[in-house]
Amino acid sequence: MLLAVLFSNSEGNILVERFHGVPAEERLHWRSFLVKLGADNLKGVKNEELLVASHKSVYIVYTVLGDVCIYVVGKDDYDELALAEVIFAITSAVKDVCGKPPTERLFLDKYGKICLCLDEIVWKGELENTDKDRIRRLIRLKPPTDV
Repeated sequence: MLLAVLFSNSEGNILVERFHGVPAEERLHWRSFLVKLGADNLKGVKNEELLVASHKSVYIVYTVLGDVCIYVVGKDDYDELALAEVIFAITSAVKDVCGKPPTERLFLDKYGKICLCLDEIVWKGELENTDKDRIRRLIRLKPPTDV
């Protein structure tokens, strides 16, 4: 299961978070743990260079995209390789929506579309879609047409 997808800025402020199957009382712990992990390790990392960590039988894959840090947390079937696929789908969708690796301002300007993409990629803790063209079609908010 994918336990969390979290976006933060370079100062550690949370921009977007999605938790699945994580009790509310544990979420604060995860937020602070992930932000500290990023503060300790993401300085000087190139765009989309993946870093991997594990914590209590849980895998974490995280990266930087422009001014935004992205963290994906999973367990069981979602090991570091599966999480790398998830984070690749997320980064390519964010770049597609923003047109380039985003600044914090651009990320917040495109917040709605990014959230729609995130909902199409990860649904109820499971990887749903990875195809960029399919995700682009699904977030158009138009009813499907019979072809």
